[in-house]
Amino acid sequence: MTGPAEVEVAQLGTADDPLTDDALAFDLRVYQRTKGHRYSLDDLLTAEVAHRACGPATTHADLGCGLGSVLLVVAARSPAGQHLGVEAQAVSFELARRNVARNGLEARVTLVHGDLREVSTRPEHARAFALVTGTPPYIPPGHSTPAPDAQKAYARIEYRGGVEAYVEAMARLLTDEGTGVLCGDAKAGPRIAAACARSGLHVHAQLDAIPRAGAAALFGVYTLRRSPCGEPAHGAFVARDAEGRRSPAYLALRSALGLPPAFDPHAG
Repeated sequence: MTGPAEVEVAQLGTADDPLTDDALAFDLRVYQRTKGHRYSLDDLLTAEVAHRACGPATTHADLGCGLGSVLLVVAARSPAGQHLGVEAQAVSFELARRNVARNGLEARVTLVHGDLREVSTRPEHARAFALVTGTPPYIPPGHSTPAPDAQKAYARIEYRGGVEAYVEAMARLLTDEGTGVLCGDAKAGPRIAAACARSGLHVHAQLDAIPRAGAAALFGVYTLRRSPCGEPAHGAFVARDAEGRRSPAYLALRSALGLPPAFDPHAG
């Protein structure tokens, strides 16, 4: 099933859809479309899990990097590393290009405009990365009403493939001792496990992101490696308590990313 016609690069920064200039983490800032796909908690939590699992990465690839949010945060935490971002959408690729440049990371970050499946089969990338991250779309085609904006739609719906494509690409890219960190639907565990079994990877941990205490998980962040393991570690990140206050875990995440505590109208 094909997706909607993509947003053209020439439409970036129009009067009815201006670009915003937003803090990301540390001293990083990013341009985002007002009406398009914007970075969110899943990107920040993916970058944090990657850092906890791998530490500073000497070589890192971010699949489906979008406007560059995970890519930039990992690069900021791995100042001696080399980083590769792969993005298929033209408008997202252009935003990533601008965001890499505006943060002065061109010497350490390379961007490829293309399909992650093709890029991952290039001989120069075979088993070349100590860390591979990815935040694929969550929803199979036909299971949700598509967003009217194409950039949003491609970020949410698996028009170009879902978690299976990302797992298979990770398996080709990771070094023998490398770590993959994949953000996906909290219910995608069986799909990810099956894809890992086909690709020679194993799920070592799953962190479920829960918006509010007592609610169902919105997404999970999965840590993958080649080495076998027993039962994967299973944790939870709860963003708000039952009364709606920002949780200690949420505030700790912001602190770890060099961000001030978020304003919370429920506090105090």
